[in-house]
Amino acid sequence: MKKAMLYEAGTDATLHCNLCNHGCRIREGKRGICRVRENRQGVLYSLVYGKIIAEHIDPIEKKPFFNFFPGSKAYSIGTAGCNFRCKHCQNYDISQYPQAHAGKIIGENRTPEQIVERAKASGCKTIAYTYTEPTIFYEFAYDTAVLAHREGLKNVFVSNGYMSADAAREIAPHLDAINIDLKAFTKKFYKEICGARLAPVLETIQRMKTLAVWVEVTTLIIPGLNDDEMELRDMARFVKSVGCEVPWHVTAFYPTYKLTDRPPTPAATLQRAREIGLAEGLRYVYEGNVPAEAGENTFCYGCGAVVIERSGFSFIHNRLQDGKCSQCGMPIDGVGL
Repeated sequence: MKKAMLYEAGTDATLHCNLCNHGCRIREGKRGICRVRENRQGVLYSLVYGKIIAEHIDPIEKKPFFNFFPGSKAYSIGTAGCNFRCKHCQNYDISQYPQAHAGKIIGENRTPEQIVERAKASGCKTIAYTYTEPTIFYEFAYDTAVLAHREGLKNVFVSNGYMSADAAREIAPHLDAINIDLKAFTKKFYKEICGARLAPVLETIQRMKTLAVWVEVTTLIIPGLNDDEMELRDMARFVKSVGCEVPWHVTAFYPTYKLTDRPPTPAATLQRAREIGLAEGLRYVYEGNVPAEAGENTFCYGCGAVVIERSGFSFIHNRLQDGKCSQCGMPIDGVGL
């Protein structure tokens, strides 16, 4: 337990949490929507500081980041809790754990120093704050990220994009990249499927770009809910408005948690989404969660040559020379290419 960042006192012993766009007003003895920040006698505390519930070494491509140090490893950590209630959450057993277990918090005790040392000892280039929404363990992520930079490691968030503007600005100097879920492009989807709003997510994607954090965007395509061609085109156009160099990952849904009445995403839908993204002017559109003959590779947007070859999360070959296409010399966008 640690005193929280980004909150202010309200009236009648109520605290106003400014960490994410829910803007929870938390009364004495109560918690916010994330279920891991609690008002105790007029002080807001993070209950998950150092309580690591998932800790693994992953390919950076699994996050997914395809234009950020491709082929490297990420030391990945997460805690229980989330500020979304996504009906299709793949990690619902940990993201919704406090909600499902009367507020109970579980996890192995870790310090920022231990995480950084483990990441270095394992040969990882990056620490990834992932599995659940990293904003909800912001204090631990912040302290770890600051230390990681001092020790020469990179930091990446895998996020739902619901952090407040203050939270984004505070973490940005210590954050090298962020992958933000753009779950759909309708208010209805965000309200009914996620328990949130679309507009703040769009603002965070734009804000992180202006804060000089490398941005990649992921959309899990769910049959009948967000796979309409016009909606996909609207998403692609939005990503393009942020930057034609922003990679867009279109990934396959599989029935899970509370959304088992939908079929898996057909491969043809992902292929069409990729075609739409490229047609709208995006340089890098990737297919994920399914075997894809070409959709996992990075192509030169100048001559069309394969510059980074992949199979699933496996990095096969990097044909770049000093970050440029070896065929035509076009610079390829990204970090650590």
